[in-house]
Amino acid sequence: MDYFVSSPEQASESGGKILLLVIPAPDKYIRGQAVAGIQGKIKMVKKKPAVYILASKKNGTLYIGVTSDLVKRIWEHKNNLVEGFTKRYDVHHLVWYELHEEMASAIERERNLKEWKRSWKLRLIESSNPDWQDLYDTIL
Repeated sequence: MDYFVSSPEQASESGGKILLLVIPAPDKYIRGQAVAGIQGKIKMVKKKPAVYILASKKNGTLYIGVTSDLVKRIWEHKNNLVEGFTKRYDVHHLVWYELHEEMASAIERERNLKEWKRSWKLRLIESSNPDWQDLYDTIL
């Protein structure tokens, strides 16, 4: 299974074989076999297509997107590397996401969500994240 690590932890080697290598820049993540967290500090997320909702604050401006690499994409939003809406309106809090097996289903879900009424989107967010916590740390 392909996994990637998204926090700037030290690389660990065992018998000349790299078990884990993490580089902070998201375009440089190293993919490899799943390994147990070293000293319980490292979390891994399987790379899958995802639909996500970002918010500026609770009940604030919303942005819906789709990506094949959720951690990398949210990192880009948070660091204002994505030109456009999220940068202009300071929309950086991951408040909801949904993983998909296929990119086609993720794209279809994104299109559907963009057509929803705002009140439906708010209910969707609050059904799994009633306090509107930034979920970014939970996907690292």
